[in-house]
Amino acid sequence: MAPSSSSRSSSCCCCFSSFIVKFVVSFFVVASILSPALSLPSNQTFGAQKELQKLRRIRAHLKKINKPTVKTIKSPDGDLIECVPSHLQPAFDHPQLKGQKPLDPPDRPKSSEPADEVIQSLQQWAQSGESCPDGTIPIRRTTEEDVLRASKFGRFGRKPRRIVRRDSDGSGHEHAVAFVNGQQFYGAKASMNVWTPQVTEEYEFSLSQIWVISGSFGHDLNTIEAGWQINPALYGDKYPRFFTYWTTDAYQATGCYNLLCSGFVQTNSKIAIGAAISPRSSFRGRQYDISITVWKDPKHGHWWLELGSGLLVGYWPAFLFSHLRMHANMIQFGGEIVNSRSSGFHTSTQMGSGHFPDEGFSKAAYFRNIQAVDWDNNLIPLSNLQLLADHPNCYNIRQGRNNVWGNYFYYGGPGRNVRCP
Repeated sequence: MAPSSSSRSSSCCCCFSSFIVKFVVSFFVVASILSPALSLPSNQTFGAQKELQKLRRIRAHLKKINKPTVKTIKSPDGDLIECVPSHLQPAFDHPQLKGQKPLDPPDRPKSSEPADEVIQSLQQWAQSGESCPDGTIPIRRTTEEDVLRASKFGRFGRKPRRIVRRDSDGSGHEHAVAFVNGQQFYGAKASMNVWTPQVTEEYEFSLSQIWVISGSFGHDLNTIEAGWQINPALYGDKYPRFFTYWTTDAYQATGCYNLLCSGFVQTNSKIAIGAAISPRSSFRGRQYDISITVWKDPKHGHWWLELGSGLLVGYWPAFLFSHLRMHANMIQFGGEIVNSRSSGFHTSTQMGSGHFPDEGFSKAAYFRNIQAVDWDNNLIPLSNLQLLADHPNCYNIRQGRNNVWGNYFYYGGPGRNVRCP
């Protein structure tokens, strides 16, 4: 199949860029030989060589994760969504997946409750009616600028290294969450409304997600995570985006966001992981939700992800994990932010809607219809949720229950305020 015009243009751009780099290097090498007056000082020469080496590493990495495409779609938010043959996606670079194809869908968890009526948010790239052909998956193209924004090249696409505990650990990560633990869990489900909280610093983020967790809160922590986030360092903007994450060693060396490493196997041609969500909820206005289900396939043991009602996104193969090969021992729901204290006081980065939970519907962010998956692939309500707010004067959480929302909670807050200095 002939490459698309955008693929040809991207390729030409890369060639031209490489030509310029080679030309500049050659110029200074020749100039320094012919004329000592034109030679660069040794420290500047070393700096230039270091930058060139970094650029080569970035391009080699981009070549690895940006796969051949059959179609490219320009999203209104500026993203390039590339339709990649499903068998060429990054997951199949993994030694244990090479030469394989995505698996067929498993049985979905059974529920005794009526289907949850949710006003679903959609992804911005698909609102024009564009879509990827069957047999392909949509992947947000990663650019040089994306990688250069990372605090360290080796950490691109990963969360910062840190010792993870359920309580506050002084790492700058703050939570307002509900959780259950001490049992065997095989999945989780909830609906959450989507907002556009303010994120004040480049290396801060604000997210709302489900965590499926096993292992101790130390070096061997296994997690599967999915939800929405605003992360300027990762995406270069402040749109809320659908995301996934996984790790098997407490964020040290394994795992990544979305499809930025080999791991998660995508099966859906309509959902682009990492793409912006639209429309979003508004204060005292209409509320827009996404519903997320993560569960363990009883037959093969892989962990599957569903968005909304019936949109199977893909799965995390069981072999990626140690503890999660069996089951989870904790499920967590809620919000997380990074507080960098770059100005010497608490950040003004918001969680959820940026309003405290006491303000209630259409003002505060919420999770509702909170459920777990049991050993027999049944969805069961969670009535024994424990609440944790690291800094309740900055971000808080309040739970409730009714016949429509089942078990729910409101959470979030504005960050810096008179009670959160």
